[in-house]
Amino acid sequence: MSTHTEHQAQQGPEPLDVNDPRLSRFDVVQEGARRDDIEIVHYEPQVAPGSKAERRLTRTVALMFLLTGAFATAFLVVYIWWPWQWEPGAGGDKLYTPLLGVTLGLALLGVGFGILTWGKKLLPKEVSIQDRHDQVDNPEDRKITGETMLYLADEMGVRRRPLLGISLLAGLAPVGAVAAAPLIGGLIEQPHKNNQMFTTGFHPAEGGRKIRLIREDGRPIRPADVSVGGQLTVFPGIDGGVSNLHADSPTLLIHLREDDAQKSRAANERKGHGDYMWGNYVAYSKICTHAGCPASLYEQQTNRLLCPCHQSQFLITDNAKPIFGPANRPLPQLPIEVDEEGFFVAKSDYTETIGPDFWERP
Repeated sequence: MSTHTEHQAQQGPEPLDVNDPRLSRFDVVQEGARRDDIEIVHYEPQVAPGSKAERRLTRTVALMFLLTGAFATAFLVVYIWWPWQWEPGAGGDKLYTPLLGVTLGLALLGVGFGILTWGKKLLPKEVSIQDRHDQVDNPEDRKITGETMLYLADEMGVRRRPLLGISLLAGLAPVGAVAAAPLIGGLIEQPHKNNQMFTTGFHPAEGGRKIRLIREDGRPIRPADVSVGGQLTVFPGIDGGVSNLHADSPTLLIHLREDDAQKSRAANERKGHGDYMWGNYVAYSKICTHAGCPASLYEQQTNRLLCPCHQSQFLITDNAKPIFGPANRPLPQLPIEVDEEGFFVAKSDYTETIGPDFWERP
């Protein structure tokens, strides 16, 4: 064999002109594969175009995508219109979260099974092996790449199977709306309705009636009910005061020792809260100013209140100032006194916003 023949054998067949109009799209794809040293080991369509099997699989995939769209739409309907505010007893509000989970889960299952069925049953089976190599691209490489992308689109069969494209659009459009719903959901309802971001259950009732501090069982609290160094979780004495309807209202009532009470009173006066305590009793919100967890682990020897979620610590004798952890704002203090019957009442609502920071917080 001559040297020229040996060289041709090593280089393989002469490259095709990819701009030749006689070449099909698949011919261009094959030429691109050969130039990239790709060996197509196996290539086999799984179903014949136009066959009963193809039509059956197309309907199956389309049904999955349409079910995806239906469940995603159901999620949006529940998210926007289903009653979500807590009400006593059995009611539709108890189904709000489960319905969101079920509809979203079924929508994701539908699109997942639809894509898997499409890929496993309708797309051709192909096994290719490619050697790694570096080379500078050229216009013909760009032509080959473009034709390869278009060929892949053809192989997906959307043009030949319009039902797939329609069902894919109908299924994934509501899924996109589901992803956007939490971002725009807060714009649907006025967040400042009834000034709810700035008031709690301790806001004085009509006529200026002050709200009593009560236990979880609804009983009002006298000073003698809390021992020295002890603490008690209290709630506003109103309808639903111990329920999730007033989840921003749980408060920690603490009976400080004499020396600690003096330190706390001095710290209150420095902040302009000189009349917030009653005797040696002080009350602070239990809602952590970091992430809204219940800060309820009180260590009476050090007068520190610990939030178990992220380990923020608040010094009760210094206006509940954060001294450790991620919280960067003191716990709000509730002004308290004792009414004519000897029960604790809130002199007013909290004068600072409860819980984590938000955009409009002063």
